[in-house]
This record gives sequence, structure tokens and C-alpha cells, in this order.
Amino acid sequence: MSNISTTYYPQSGSLVILGAGESGVGTAILGKEKGYDVFVSDKGLIADHYKQQLKAEGIAFEEGNHDEARILNAVLVVKSPGIPETVPLVVALKEKGIPVIAEIEFAAQYTTAKLICITGSNGKSTTTMLTYEMLKHGGLNVGLAGNIGKSFALQVARENFDCYVLEISSFMLDDMYHFRADIAVILNITPDHLDRYEHKMENYVDSKFRMIQNQTEKDYFIYCLDDPETIKGLERHHSKGTYLPFTQEQLVELGAYLTANKTMIINTPNNDTFTMRAEELSLQGKHNIYNSMASGLIAKVQELRNQSMKESMGSYVNIPHRLEHVACIGGVNYINDSKATNVNSVWYALESFSTPIVLLLGGVDKGNDYSMLADLVKDKVHAIVCLGKDTAAIHKAFEQDVEIIVNSTSMHDAVVLSSHLAKKGDTVLLSPACASFDWFKNYEDRGDKFKAAVMEL
Repeated sequence: MSNISTTYYPQSGSLVILGAGESGVGTAILGKEKGYDVFVSDKGLIADHYKQQLKAEGIAFEEGNHDEARILNAVLVVKSPGIPETVPLVVALKEKGIPVIAEIEFAAQYTTAKLICITGSNGKSTTTMLTYEMLKHGGLNVGLAGNIGKSFALQVARENFDCYVLEISSFMLDDMYHFRADIAVILNITPDHLDRYEHKMENYVDSKFRMIQNQTEKDYFIYCLDDPETIKGLERHHSKGTYLPFTQEQLVELGAYLTANKTMIINTPNNDTFTMRAEELSLQGKHNIYNSMASGLIAKVQELRNQSMKESMGSYVNIPHRLEHVACIGGVNYINDSKATNVNSVWYALESFSTPIVLLLGGVDKGNDYSMLADLVKDKVHAIVCLGKDTAAIHKAFEQDVEIIVNSTSMHDAVVLSSHLAKKGDTVLLSPACASFDWFKNYEDRGDKFKAAVMEL
């Protein structure tokens, strides 16, 4: 059984949902089906298609405001992961002893499906999608949810999957208490979102390790043996499950490793060995070998056939906005990596290419330390085109390492500048290292505008 006990939270009364996005609306529908008196409250404006859904279901909601008296009368509150713990309304709820939990925590009570949960600072969307595609190709009845796809709660209400692949962020984990992952994966931990964690790396690491709380001897914990913060975290956090590490730097008896001749070897308890040459993987680059190792370990634990795994790993096409090939124009490849919203993601992107690079960088800087990129930029990047309003930090970080650094006034301008700076055989790489909301709605909007501008060249 993968579901948590239903006795942890009241099973009737007023259920309040804070935030009416994908997860909030899905939670509202599941809550209504389970007999709660549901009320949805969003301080911003609710998107029209979500309003239509709520109206069709007969669920009460408000937008542009929080009716605090009504909210503080709830027996249970499910909040959007984007709402910080420090918001006065959340503080008031907790002071009253009203449980405030995540959608995943709420919905897990109502399913006996196996829960495969993937977190990490980088690579979690790619690993989640690869795992989902591999399990689906292998014949499993599998759902996809969490930070990606349709709401987990909505699928629990309306679908009947045997297992789910869930992409889990640290913000979700902060509001998960009794939830249990049958298979927990921590890909890596690098500085990100530290403003939500008192600017303490240790707090962020502790949040990621909530992934393994409540695991039993029947469960599996998959993690990167080469990631220093994960290894440090293991000193403080323990799983009762079977540990399956993956590594490119040493050999392991159980887990996944890379041989000297670049062959990936995967061994899990009571299953035959899986082997595949790194060059046969459709996702190339050192970081993608790690992602493939994690997905491969999950697939082996789920007892997929080796041939089926090879077919998936050899043909998988990456998700949009993550090292997405847009076009080759005049011998120049244009790559959309708009999902790279932190420095570490850009490091992974630069590491993936052997061609000279024109790099599109910038946006809303979350206090980035660009020093970790210095060697790769010096080695591979011959021009940087800056995006966004505040470009001073980028100029300061790379003026000694790059021949040309120019500012742009729009995405269209940035792409045109890049096309003039790039030579035949180069790669133009949008990998911003920053949030997008100074010029764009979100990273998807930024990536879409990049693709549109490339196609206009």
C-alpha cells in the first residue's frame, strides 16, 4: 500500500484551497468528491479556464482577495507551493492549529498507486519525463504529475493509474508530512531558492531530504554519489529503504555506474544487469547520463525489460525549453534552454556542447554567483548577448573571459544580434540563469518568443 493513513487529517468540514492554479483546482475537485465543503481563494486573478472548471463543478471561489474569517474557519488548508510559509495568513492558520499541507500530501491519502517521486535542483523535469515515457513504453499503467502535467489530485479523482511519476519541488516537500514515496529520487542539490530558506544551504538540503521521510524497508532511495551536498545531507537524514546510488566517478555493486569505456551499468536487487553505451543515449552530456542512470534504476526496480529500456533511452526527445533544438540556420544551431533559471543549469547546458557558443544570458537575477561558469565560458563562449533590465552583474562576471558582451532590447533583438555574432558551426544557446518575469510571463513565454524570433531569421 502506498497511500498514507486517512486519519492524519479531518475527513469532513471546510476544506480551503489557497491558490487556484493547476494543483489548487485539482485539489478542489478531489476534495468535493471526498465530501468536503470546498472553498478556493486566490489573492490574484484566476485564469478563465480554471474559473470555468470551478463553476462547472459548483465549487465556491474568490479571486483578488482572501476572506480571512472564512479561511481561518477551515478544518484543513491546502496551499499552492508558491505561497511562502511566512505569509501572515499562513502564520495565522498555523497558530490556530489548522493543518496547512501540499496538494501531493492531500491526494496521496486517496490512492493506493505506487508513487515514484523525483526531486533535485537540476534535471528533475527531464528525468521525470524520461521515466514516465520509459514506464509507459514498458507497458505500465502510469500517470504523470507534480510540477509537470495535470494535477495529481485531479488524476486521483478521475483516473485509475497503478503508479505515478511525480516531479516534486522543495516548496511542495515543505508542506508534506505523512506522505511516503515508494521510490524517492534526489538527483542533485545546488544553491537555488535560498531566499525561501533563510539563505542557508543546510535548510534547503533538509527540505530536499523530506523526500525520504516515512520510507519503509520495501521502498527505494535513488541518489547521486557524486553530488557533495547530497552526501553531506546523508549524514543527517536516513531512509529505511534500499539505497541505490548512481555515479560516474566510482564503481558500485548495487546502483548505476559508468565504466572507463563509457558504458552505463545498472544493477538492482534480484534483477538482471542492464548495460548501454553512453553514446547510444538520445540525451547527451554528462548531466544527462546522470538523469538516464536515475531513470534506468527506477525502470529496473519496476522490472522493465532491458530491450524496452534501451528503446526508450535511445529515442527519447527532451522536453520543451530544456536544451530544445529549434533550428539550424546558415550552419548555426539554435538551442532553447529557457528552463535554465539558475547558474547550475547553465553549467550543465554549456557542458553539453563541443561547438563554439553565442550565449543568451540574463533576466531577473536571484543573486547569482557566476564564478562557477568562468572556466566553461572562457573555454566555449565567444560572445554573450544579455537579456533583461539588469545586466551589470553579467558584464562584471565575464568581461575578462569573453571577447564580446552586448545588451539587447528584446528577445527579437537578442536573436538578431546572436545571428550576426555566430559563425557557421556555432551554437546559439538561450540559457538565461535567471528568472524571466522582467520581460516575459514565465520561462515558457521566454522560450516561445526565442523560438518565434529564430524562425523569423
